[in-house]
Amino acid sequence: MALGFALARLRVTLARLFAQRCFFLFLAQLAVIGVAPIAFRTDHGQVLLNLVDAIILLAAAAAVGRTTVSFGFAVVMASATMLLQFFAAHHDDHELWTLYMVCLAAYYAAVLVLLLAYVFRRDVMTMDKLWGAAAAYMLLGLAWAVVYALVQHHVPASFAIGGTPRDLDGADLLYFSFTVLTSTGFGDIVPVHHPAKTVVVFQQIVGTLYVAILIARLIDAYPSRRNDDAT
Repeated sequence: MALGFALARLRVTLARLFAQRCFFLFLAQLAVIGVAPIAFRTDHGQVLLNLVDAIILLAAAAAVGRTTVSFGFAVVMASATMLLQFFAAHHDDHELWTLYMVCLAAYYAAVLVLLLAYVFRRDVMTMDKLWGAAAAYMLLGLAWAVVYALVQHHVPASFAIGGTPRDLDGADLLYFSFTVLTSTGFGDIVPVHHPAKTVVVFQQIVGTLYVAILIARLIDAYPSRRNDDAT
């Protein structure tokens, strides 16, 4: 009972801090993309990236925590992910790193489900929902970058740059993920092993379906003027 009350108070406090929760989540994701090219190449940059990652985890909990249950679930997963992130950063343990990445991917997936349930809910389309749709799209790119990292960790040299198989750093994985998600396809980075190719296909399908479904939802939320006149 006391835990439920504490979670409810914490949820209300975060909601006041992040009045535009989905917008704040979107900004945090942009910050990760901006920091990544520098962060993965320096020790101090890695600390900054870990800090921004923690902000994303908290912002995601605030964005999807619209009930005490969903907020409590998000906080527990975010806390577990941040703990694993801390231990993985201070211990050279491949199994611990894998567990952290799996937990991060699972957290992103859970946040995506809750965020999309909010965005596609059949009621008034608000500005917060539009930012939620944008944040969900960004989260697709971040989540798949994590999956690509797991793939190349277990199948080394899963990707090639300029025809040369090699392991990608975090910044390159983010770049590749968003080129696949947006169907840009520059061709400078390509998957060379079947597990990586399979993950790429799934991202292409999900990215295309997401845009199509979002457009249909927006059309449904804003009926044409002709329909309004007929009623």
